[in-house]
Amino acid sequence: MRQFITWKRFIISILVLVGISFTAIGCIYVSSYLLGPPPLTSEQNTIYYSQSGEVIGEERGVENRYWISLDEMPETLIQATLAIEDQHFYDHNGFDLKRILGAALSDLKSLSLKEGASTLTQQYARNLYLSHEKTWTRKLKEAFYTIRLEMHYSKDEILEGYLNTIYYGHGAYGVEAASRHFFDKHGKDLTLAEAAMLAGVPKGPTYYSPLNDMERAKSRQRQILTAMLEEGYISQSTYHLASREQLAIQEHQENQEDKMIAPHFQDMVLREAAARLQLDEEKVRSGGYKIYTTLDKNLQVQLEESIANAIESGEEIEVGSMTMEPSTGRVLAMVGGKNYEDSQFNRVTQAKRMPGSTFKPFLYYAALENGYNARTRLMSKPTAFELENGEVYQPSNFNDHYANEPITLAQAIALSDNIYAVKTNLYLGVDKLVNAAKKFGINQELPEVPSLALGTASVTVNDMVTAYSMLANGGKAVEGYTIGKIVDRNGSTVYERQSSNREQVLDPVNAFILTHLMTGMFDPALNGYMSVTGSSIADQLTRTYAGKSGTTNTDSWMIGFSPDIVTGVWTGYDDNRQLDPYTETAYAKDIWATFMESAHQGLPLKTFDVPANVVGVPIDPTSGKRATPYCDTSHIMYFRQGEEPNKYCNDHFHEAEERQDKEGPTSDQQEEDKGIFERWFDTFF
Repeated sequence: MRQFITWKRFIISILVLVGISFTAIGCIYVSSYLLGPPPLTSEQNTIYYSQSGEVIGEERGVENRYWISLDEMPETLIQATLAIEDQHFYDHNGFDLKRILGAALSDLKSLSLKEGASTLTQQYARNLYLSHEKTWTRKLKEAFYTIRLEMHYSKDEILEGYLNTIYYGHGAYGVEAASRHFFDKHGKDLTLAEAAMLAGVPKGPTYYSPLNDMERAKSRQRQILTAMLEEGYISQSTYHLASREQLAIQEHQENQEDKMIAPHFQDMVLREAAARLQLDEEKVRSGGYKIYTTLDKNLQVQLEESIANAIESGEEIEVGSMTMEPSTGRVLAMVGGKNYEDSQFNRVTQAKRMPGSTFKPFLYYAALENGYNARTRLMSKPTAFELENGEVYQPSNFNDHYANEPITLAQAIALSDNIYAVKTNLYLGVDKLVNAAKKFGINQELPEVPSLALGTASVTVNDMVTAYSMLANGGKAVEGYTIGKIVDRNGSTVYERQSSNREQVLDPVNAFILTHLMTGMFDPALNGYMSVTGSSIADQLTRTYAGKSGTTNTDSWMIGFSPDIVTGVWTGYDDNRQLDPYTETAYAKDIWATFMESAHQGLPLKTFDVPANVVGVPIDPTSGKRATPYCDTSHIMYFRQGEEPNKYCNDHFHEAEERQDKEGPTSDQQEEDKGIFERWFDTFF
């Protein structure tokens, strides 16, 4: 009796589930009927906009979307598509149940949605109306739209719509656009071999494109010809001839008027959009999105012109440059290489190069955190450092120039003294530099070696510009980004960057003091045993900038900033060829100076905000003491309140006395020698 009750409950449960299922299916079909036919076309161009709303890029335009009737399409392409994508297209009602069950069993075993069993109708529904994420919700929506398509349209109408809208890569949507792009002919003129080649591309437009990988595309073509043979579409002899036909793939030359604006930047936008939307890059390209970027078109033009003016077009040396707004992290301009047509490799985000002395600010931030200040003096002379493991490390200064006397931190930064840097690194402990670099967002593994102070680790331009932005904004965390908003084809905002309170990572006092020390590379008052490192471009600059240059045998860097923007420039050879020390090492500085001046034209003059508890004092660069009127030069240096020097420089007092003895009384002394009546007379008359 108890067993009978159990079976009865089980049967009732099954009947209830079946009833619910049939009711749900009935509701779906009724809804599909009442909603009517969905549109068979969808605008799928993804468009990129600058921050001012100008179109800067587009996945081609309507000119590469040609709707042609099924009768105008080559029969061989239709057969090839059906053979490889959906052999039972004309027999099912939108769902291939046999394939679905097989894929479902595989998915259940793996607890995933990796196996696909989509019919052409399902693919069409997905391409037109849905995202490509693999979730159960999307699968249900796809089924709903598939039912609507099958209910309201004939098989030929569905197939025609599919073949006119499917993405074939390179901005080409539909059979006709793909035929023109790959073979420079109308679709109706395609040979069997060409049709089979095209039919294989939509499975992976980048992967199977003959323009990207002919060997892989040919393998896919042979697979499709085999499927056509098995389905009886072609004979053995036809297969034999088509599989051996030599295809003439059209080479594409970029016209000047079609030249992309900031193409390396647009690649970065595409990657960020794919990450934000959690889609494949190809799905973003063909998704009909409007992507509002951070690009400042005027700055982009100015950056490209600065590079073109500095480096002649025939030279092989390469360049990577990026400009960022430090207060927000917006990437305003980017050049990833001199010629995008020749190389899509982005030397801002993908190339890792040794930064040389541009790495030193991270060291000197650590030094300020550990007791250094602008007037901390160390000896600058040839030095051999004996390390803990017994090895001897002997760095050298540029062209073997040394002060052979103590120099201040201010001069060490302005002159880029390597001995001072290595001494500081060893004094602090190399781990201090590694930790400081991490504070600046350099999160990769860094070697804890003395030479790290001289920038011997490899980093990207993107890393360095982002790190310097933290100094420019007073020490707050910053994350570079290229997208402000993404709108889908239906006009819905699917992503919008939210402003947030950024974490104060660096001590604002030390960040400001270091920033001001970095203005010294342009100040001749800090000249010492050699000129300051920015002397070659200082006369071009009309406002206050902070910066640091860096040079290795194979790399030349210049990174600098105002309160408004940060710009980094790298130049070098992709094959790590050595640079000419007299000409090629100057390119980065020249590009940077020209661009920064043009970028700031018309902007109000701004100075870096001085935090509370900071004191500025005129200092004699040589002695490191407070400057007096007798000092030949003086330079304003900033200190945390209470750390400023009290003693005045007297090194030049006796020199002044000797000059007075030789030259006679100065105007001040002459004034003192005058009587009261004479001074009164001079005042009024």
